[in-house]
Amino acid sequence: MSRPCLRRTIMAGVGAAALLSAGAVQAQTTTDAATDDEAEMLDEVIVVGVRGSIARAVGLKREASTVQDSISALELGVFPDDNVADSLAHITGVSISRTAGGEGQSVSVRGLGPEYTLSTFNGRILATDGAGRDFAYDVLPSDVISGADVIKGAEAANTEGAIGGLVNLRSASPFDQRGQHGIVRVEGDRNQMSELDGYKFSGVYSNTFADDTFGVMLGLVYQERDARTDIAGNDGGWTRNADPTDESWLWGNAWGGSIDPNNNGVLDPEEYGLIGPGQFRVGSILEEKKRTAYTAKFEWRPTDNFRLIVDGLSTKLDSPQVGYQQSFYPLYAPGRWSNIEITDGIVTSFDMDNTDPEMRLNPELLNQTEYRVVETELYGVNAEWNVSDTLTLNADVYRSTSSRHSGGQDSYVVLRMNQPNVAHIELNGSYVPSVTVDFDDGRDLATGLANGEFSDGDFNTHYFSLAGDNIDDEITGAAFNGRWEADMGWLANVQFGVNYTDRKKSRDLINNALTGGADYYSGNYAINVGDLGGGVISNSFTLPNFMSEVSGDFPRSFLAFDIATYQAALAAYDGTPRPGGGTYNYADAAPVWNPLQSYRVTEETWAGFVQANFVADRWTGNVGVRVVQTGTTSQAWDAKILEIIENGAFNYTAVYDDPTSVTQESDYTYVLPSLNLNYRITEELRLRLGAAKTMARPSVETLAPTNTTESVSWGEFTQIYGGNADLKPYSATQYDASLEYYFRPNSIFNIAVFKKDIKDQITTSWEPGQDIGVPGYLFNVMRPINGDTAEVHGVEVGLQHFLENGFGVRAQYTRNWSKSYVGEQERPLEGIAPSVYSLGLFYENGPLSLSLSGEHTDGFVTAINVLGEGYNEEADPITWVTAHVSYDVTDAITISLEGNNLLDEANTYSINGNSLLPQGYYRYGASYKLGVSYRF
Repeated sequence: MSRPCLRRTIMAGVGAAALLSAGAVQAQTTTDAATDDEAEMLDEVIVVGVRGSIARAVGLKREASTVQDSISALELGVFPDDNVADSLAHITGVSISRTAGGEGQSVSVRGLGPEYTLSTFNGRILATDGAGRDFAYDVLPSDVISGADVIKGAEAANTEGAIGGLVNLRSASPFDQRGQHGIVRVEGDRNQMSELDGYKFSGVYSNTFADDTFGVMLGLVYQERDARTDIAGNDGGWTRNADPTDESWLWGNAWGGSIDPNNNGVLDPEEYGLIGPGQFRVGSILEEKKRTAYTAKFEWRPTDNFRLIVDGLSTKLDSPQVGYQQSFYPLYAPGRWSNIEITDGIVTSFDMDNTDPEMRLNPELLNQTEYRVVETELYGVNAEWNVSDTLTLNADVYRSTSSRHSGGQDSYVVLRMNQPNVAHIELNGSYVPSVTVDFDDGRDLATGLANGEFSDGDFNTHYFSLAGDNIDDEITGAAFNGRWEADMGWLANVQFGVNYTDRKKSRDLINNALTGGADYYSGNYAINVGDLGGGVISNSFTLPNFMSEVSGDFPRSFLAFDIATYQAALAAYDGTPRPGGGTYNYADAAPVWNPLQSYRVTEETWAGFVQANFVADRWTGNVGVRVVQTGTTSQAWDAKILEIIENGAFNYTAVYDDPTSVTQESDYTYVLPSLNLNYRITEELRLRLGAAKTMARPSVETLAPTNTTESVSWGEFTQIYGGNADLKPYSATQYDASLEYYFRPNSIFNIAVFKKDIKDQITTSWEPGQDIGVPGYLFNVMRPINGDTAEVHGVEVGLQHFLENGFGVRAQYTRNWSKSYVGEQERPLEGIAPSVYSLGLFYENGPLSLSLSGEHTDGFVTAINVLGEGYNEEADPITWVTAHVSYDVTDAITISLEGNNLLDEANTYSINGNSLLPQGYYRYGASYKLGVSYRF
């Protein structure tokens, strides 16, 4: 079946099911304030499978004290999806972004990006391996959690730090089901595009002892999976001529010279703002992913009035990636292009036939590797004591850490062809431009790569970037909370507490850019790869189904070269005379600590809250205030550029002064009031209202005064500042209203509206043509800044319904409207999807369970003003379809089959949605997973 036919068949099936079964979507959430009676009521209806999972989520939503949704495990150790982020995507208003291999990695709530979202595990903040605060969900197997709550409203008792939503992951308790229980599961998967396989083993054991006063739960996950992601994009970006009529683009970025179709050496009015390709690449990322996770929970309940929990989580994600790519660098220079054709201000076709070796197109082999090994740990102790009938106290201490040490182990290494040729490049509206290269000796690029006609001698050494950072994130937290049962009229109880968090995050960048090592073997210092002794280029290969969904005439085969072999060959070349004097010495190109992009950030926070909870005949509610005080100390380093050395066309080396330490300190205090009201109009119909002030802290790396001018290496003179400690948090005044109609058991229709007035949102400034003290050069300067305001408002609609015959449907739709202002300039708010919606069909009857779901995310702006004001990078719309089938062979054995990305969708990016200006393409392929579970 062809892909268009498959798409129509799947979506028609989902739509028909919606019409037949009446629709549904999530009412999924959680509340820590549920009473014991409510918990017992929920226990009575708990069943395994999709129906039971959604029923629990509906019950949690109904009893929640603010606007929230939840997801729940299908049964002990089995989550609805293999990835936590994929399961969160089923929740109303949640969208996700994906990493290599198509796994969900980051979460956005109500259209607001990951930086507006806070992730916790059992109420404890999770350390992260990235430069910021947003948690990478691919490090956490879904098998280790029992549920997740997306809290969209705000309460004083909840941890601060989220404007979009607070995502709290929950682990199971051995007292959820007393006695001995366990599950062992084995899975195997296959990707249809890459034809690569994987497997996973997981197990959970739970038991209670000593007259059910002591419980233990242990979990284990081990997974190996090979994955492939086909990619296309650009690193040098697009060239756009200066435009004297556009104040945001007076200088342009045409570093090789203004694109000049009539070759008169003058920037004519019709050439103002003319756009042409600067660099593009196409290839594939191969990944060998290994994931391990261990969990343990020990729980002691000696009496009905006391509970002590000691729990821990340890995960390791070993995910090295190797990217084989073809790279092309046609950046304009006078005399480099001929036969130029222009469409709507974009150069869409040209030839490159200049005989100058530096002016012709020299196709490149690009080997891009990423060494990602992430270790995440979370350990804690929690004690709860019912001191009396009116007073309950809770204390919690924890330690959360995450580390990723890849310093100097990532690579962006280029070998450059050295053979005379004539090339033609054409933008065709596809994600990869058409490129044909005919060599003077009769070979052509595409055929030569496919047939293995090229060898070491056809290439020179070129760009040799070795990089990677060592990131350590350490969070120590403590909380002391209490609840006093007042029983005074409407006042039911008062919650109070104090929280302390100490976060230390460090980044040490290890690379060879600062010392000029990345260009040590390029330009005038390039070496013919054949002179390195042979064996650098190993073989020609073609990947199955590579770029089969992308039209265009470009090479679809690769030459492989191994970085370690290449490094050994370069080291063996030591002592050979180097042009300009001296000899080659590999140590001069080796990666070293780069102080300019390294930092230390310490953040100490005290928070205190008081919240009064009210109960009346037809309504409940709460009012409270949370006071937050945070002190920040950040350290980074700075070094001035002493001179810039030109190594060849578009090839420069910056020489830096010795680094000096820069330390900044800041502090802030926020008072965060909140109000929530839940009114029971009838037993089935409830109205929720909420108002609060919320805040989200700046991403950690934006608190450090780092800077980089690495783009000098390829001729783009831009200085990028990482940030400073005085950046203020985002703050918002938010309003929520939700109407929920529970028209049948486990069925709900809900509609919610929300509004967020955001202050001090962080955006990027662009300052062209600045003198930063480098003689003879002007630089563009980019830096994060606090903008003036932003406005976000939207509506959510959800429907969920199960029929007696086993069918059920859930559907959700979220629409956002957003805009931001910097000064008097209105800009789109980055990272906000205007709409997200999903539709799912379920059938569960006896031993058989079926589900089919589709999630759609509309296109949204990911970066503003990339080529001047109004030229924004946009993520294109994407629809992700999954299906699941399971069958209980016996009460103990279940087999299952799951399909992911059944439409074989790709994440794609462009400038302003213009197909002639593609920015990125990431295709993961459809995958299938077969599993067997054994319960005891």
